[in-house]
Formats: sequence, C-alpha cells, structure tokens
Amino acid sequence: MKEVLTRWYQRYFSEEEAVVLLVMLVAAFVVMLAFGEILAPVFVAVILAYLMQGVANVMRHRGLPAELSVAISTLLFLGGFLAVLFGLAPLVWRQLVALVREAPTMIEAGRQVLVTLPEEYPVFFTQQQVNELTSVIQAEMAAMGQLLVTKGLSSIPSMLALFVYLILIPLMVFFFLKDRDQLIGWFAGFLPAKRPLLDRIWGELNLQFANYARGKGIEILIIGGASYLMFALFSLNYAALLGLLVGLSVIVPYIGATLVTIPVVVVAYAQFGVSPDFYWVVGAYIVIQVLDGNVLVPLLFSEAVNLHPVAIVIAVLFFGGLWGLWGVFFAIPLATLVNAILTAWPSTEALSHS
Repeated sequence: MKEVLTRWYQRYFSEEEAVVLLVMLVAAFVVMLAFGEILAPVFVAVILAYLMQGVANVMRHRGLPAELSVAISTLLFLGGFLAVLFGLAPLVWRQLVALVREAPTMIEAGRQVLVTLPEEYPVFFTQQQVNELTSVIQAEMAAMGQLLVTKGLSSIPSMLALFVYLILIPLMVFFFLKDRDQLIGWFAGFLPAKRPLLDRIWGELNLQFANYARGKGIEILIIGGASYLMFALFSLNYAALLGLLVGLSVIVPYIGATLVTIPVVVVAYAQFGVSPDFYWVVGAYIVIQVLDGNVLVPLLFSEAVNLHPVAIVIAVLFFGGLWGLWGVFFAIPLATLVNAILTAWPSTEALSHS
C-alpha cells in the first residue's frame, strides 16, 4: 500500500508547481466553504466582468483602444443594469404579486379537475387517492403561506443587504474591468517566478470559464427574450415573469428546463384551459427548448468543455448542498473549472509521452 501511494505521489506531485497548485486549490476550497455566501457578490461581479470583458475584446479587435473599449463596455453594463433595475425588475415584481394573489383561484381550479378524475378515469384513480392528494396539496400550501409570512417578517436585513449589493456589484465590475491587469499581476506576485505549468493551467481555466460565462449570458438573453416575446404574442399572463424564469433556467441545464416547465404549463392551463391556445403556448415553449438544446447551445459552447449530464447533476447536488441557491447558480461554472483542472493536471506519465 505504501508503495502504491508513493508511486501515485511521484506521478502527480513530483513537480513543485503541482504541490503549489494543490495548496492553492485547498486554500480556495476552504475559503469558499467558510465564506462562500459572504463572497457570493464578488463571484457575481467576476462573472459579469468576464461577460463585459468579452465585449471589450470584440471592440479592441475592431481597432478601438483598450481603455476606450473598457469604458464603452462598462457604460453598456451600467446601462443594462439600470434598465433591469428600473424597467424589468418592477414589472416582474408586479406580476409576481399578481400571481401570488391569483394562486388560490388556480389551486381551486386544479382541485376541481382532480375531483373529476375518478369519474373519468376510474381505472387509474380512486376517490380516496384524490382526497389524499388534495389534503397533501392543501397542507403544503398552508405551510408555504406560513413560510412566506415568516420570511417576509425576517427578510428586512436581507433586503438591506440586497440594496448594498446593488451598489457594490457594479462598482466591483467597473474595477475588475478597469484594473484587470493590475489585479492579475498582484495575485501572480504570490506565485513562483517561473511557473510555466501554472500559466498553462490558468490559460485553460481562463478560456473555459470565459467561454462558459459569456455563452451563458448570451443564452439567457436569447432564450429569456424569445420566451417573453412568445408569451406576450399569445397574451399569456405573467409573460415577463415567466420569460425571466425560462431565461434563468438555462443556468442549470436539464434540471432548470424541467422545473420551469411546471409554472408555464400551470399558468397556461389556468388562463386558457384545454383549448387550442393552451396547446399553441405549450408547443411553442417546447420548440424554444428544443432549439436551445440542439442549435443554440452547440453554437455558443463549441469551444467550451462539454460536461456529461451526470457530472452536471452531481455538481448541482454537491455545490447546492454546500451553498444553497448560490451553489446551484455557480454549480456549472465550478464544475467546468474542476474539469479543466483535472484535464490540465500534470503527471510524470504525461510528461514522459510529451
């Protein structure tokens, strides 16, 4: 056993840089585990800075000076941020409040449908099953209502923190864009002077993370915007709210699309019933999801690491268990980084074949 461990250590940690990289990864994991929720706004700012750095790179390649490109991308970000804050956010909030008010009516309509199931499909449903299901739904809704009241009373500190984040995140994005080279140089000062291996791994990580962040940003805008336009075209209630949910659902592939389908179908059924409009809305929504998975994603992520669906599910479970909602939000980028590190990790066997 000792000999096996020795060979394994010599294979993967024979180089000084591999040991340095391991120490950095352990330190980063400990910091994220202990302060992950506190540092979540910093991670959000880093991702937004990656998105806007891509815009600045495009303008620089078109011939604009680097400083002017960063200034324009920063102004674009601030304009988009203010548009979301004062345009989209109030609209989504009004629709969310209206949806909460209409929820009891929608639940009652659903209960009426359940009551008729034993009569229409006696082979599959019994009256006892329907009564038990109805009781469970009512109990869950009562518990959810109590939870909302409790959360509403205890969320004042969280709302104050949210207002602080709304100020800090744009500032951090600005400085990440403006002083990008200085920040990277400051961090590199703590590393060995000669670090070809770390530079190669950093280049791989930077490429994969940047591709993922920019690709997801574009995907959210396209899918969310297309869904909103489709819902608005069919005059579906809560079009902006549902469009935002569909757009954000692409952050977690497979799982997000499955979960967001439920409110879309429920709202469409509550508004249109079993009618041609209902089938048109659901059909158009399915078309958007199919085009996203089979056309848009391959185009946007052709240069990014392709993660297996099992790896995505494990990443969501693992990071979601560590940091809750923030962990789910960052699960795929973190899984992409882990995959890139494992791919680029040095070994004596790989070096001997190179």
